[in-house]
Amino acid sequence: MTDKVSRFLRDVMPATPCLVVDVDRVAENYGRLKAALPLAQIYYAVKANPAEPILGRLVGLGSSFDAASWEEVQACLRAGAEPSAISFGNTVKKESAIKAAYEAGVRMFAFDSEAELKKLARSAPGAKVYCRILVGNVGAEWPLSKKFGCEVEMAKELMVQANEMGLDAFGISFHVGSQQTRTAAYEAAIAKVGLLFTDLKTAGVNVRMINLGGGYPVRYRTEVPEIGEIGDVIMGAMVEAFGNALPEMVIEPGRFMVGDAGVLSSEVVLVSRKEKDDPVRWVYLDIGRFGGLAETEGEAIKYAFRTPHDGGEEGPVTIAGPTCDSTDTLYEKSNYRLPLALDCGDRVELLATGAYVTTYASQAFNGFTPLAEHYI
Repeated sequence: MTDKVSRFLRDVMPATPCLVVDVDRVAENYGRLKAALPLAQIYYAVKANPAEPILGRLVGLGSSFDAASWEEVQACLRAGAEPSAISFGNTVKKESAIKAAYEAGVRMFAFDSEAELKKLARSAPGAKVYCRILVGNVGAEWPLSKKFGCEVEMAKELMVQANEMGLDAFGISFHVGSQQTRTAAYEAAIAKVGLLFTDLKTAGVNVRMINLGGGYPVRYRTEVPEIGEIGDVIMGAMVEAFGNALPEMVIEPGRFMVGDAGVLSSEVVLVSRKEKDDPVRWVYLDIGRFGGLAETEGEAIKYAFRTPHDGGEEGPVTIAGPTCDSTDTLYEKSNYRLPLALDCGDRVELLATGAYVTTYASQAFNGFTPLAEHYI
């Protein structure tokens, strides 16, 4: 939690549940990433948090943007981004969305199938396209495998087809999974792309960009590799794969850019036990999985908590949301412990919640209003 967020929560005491984001911290993270990978162009993954204050600040810093929908493209344009700074990075797009983005000036599009390629050829003629390949996601706390990407041999065939269709077969992309905690995942993926580049150039395809995706982690409850270490590993792997003839590099950070800039403030609605002598208390918050904490599914992303009673005696807890849905249970198996003094009405903070929270929130499940947002 930054001092700025801490002061805001103390002085304003905003109604809960709410998310408070320090936009200056987002700018700091942009600078840290730029220093770690100076040869890479940053395309902020808008889906992580599309708030206008964040997009506007990043436009001012010279960032580019990875949009997953026509609506996200529009949000970037409203924030002042140039169309040339936007990549339509979703490999599953309505043709009407492709056409709208192209007419707005967007010229870079992702794909991973022949059907998508045909849509691009029809509705984005001459555009730069890049093919997403499947790579391993071992080490990622939020894996992204299988749904997106294709095998390397198919990617080679599709890139050749892209040329034949009059598109600019610009590059290859991959994603090692969100909150990736193992640097080896980048090394393996880059090596695979290096071999594919050689095959494509032999086939006469002028491929010249590698999109390394996102996955750069933030600290929740446990330590993760520093961004400088990740940058060193990536650059070492790039030199190993491409020598001095490095292609253009694109990265698509989302979580890393905004995750630790945000804090979610919540109220404890109930603390109870299922039987009199049960050592495990149930702690119910006024926000849960349907209020924006979707990444707690499978207890994948484990947020750190701050309470007014930290430092006191603790005991085991199960943490749940407020809705009348049994799946709205956040943590039951991850050995969470909270102070025994915690009681109804206490305010608690969930740290590093600036990414993938507001955009996952339901509109009004059980009638609960989506959490408020404060950008400072």
